[in-house]
Amino acid sequence: MKRAWHVALGLCVLGGVGTGAALAQPAPAAGIYACTDARGNRITADRPIADCVDRDQRVLGSTGIELRRVGPALTEHERAEMDARRRQQQAAQQRLREERSRDKALLLRYPGPAVHEAARAEALEQVDSVMAVAQRHLQELGARRKKLEAELEFYQDDPRKAPPQLRRQLQENTDFMQEQQRFLQQQVQEKQRINQRFDAQLDQLRRLWAGNAAARE
Repeated sequence: MKRAWHVALGLCVLGGVGTGAALAQPAPAAGIYACTDARGNRITADRPIADCVDRDQRVLGSTGIELRRVGPALTEHERAEMDARRRQQQAAQQRLREERSRDKALLLRYPGPAVHEAARAEALEQVDSVMAVAQRHLQELGARRKKLEAELEFYQDDPRKAPPQLRRQLQENTDFMQEQQRFLQQQVQEKQRINQRFDAQLDQLRRLWAGNAAARE
């Protein structure tokens, strides 16, 4: 009887140990997902990775051993569309950063309307200075032409008898005057471009100045 009781007790102890060991064992892990996305970033997560739906994802066990692989969830056409959207988003973000950078630089250069108007006046004054020099040169050419034409009057009966040097000087004078006139016209157009550029800047600056004023309030 005593022997039977010891046997039963031993079986109960063994059974208890077995039950405790079973309870102590951790639940098997679902796995860790790992991949390298389109930008070359290595990503790990405890669930499928959204940035890697277009490529294989490795499923690793708790020891780091690869358990299986999950293939792309998108078709080739869908992947191409996703890549195109990603590129468009990146381009839009880059443009936004560049616009903000330009706006910041514009505000630093022109903190107020008076500074901007002074810059416009200075730019136009520089062109006016260049035009003044060209106009003086044109006047000199005109005075020179009168002298040459006065010499040519001696041969008005037959201009072909005029010396070759005189004819050459008249032609050169004509060419120089035409060149100066074209240059002056280009400067007039340059002044128009300057005003157009400053007008466009002023429209943009008014919005930026207003935004800064609202932010300070």
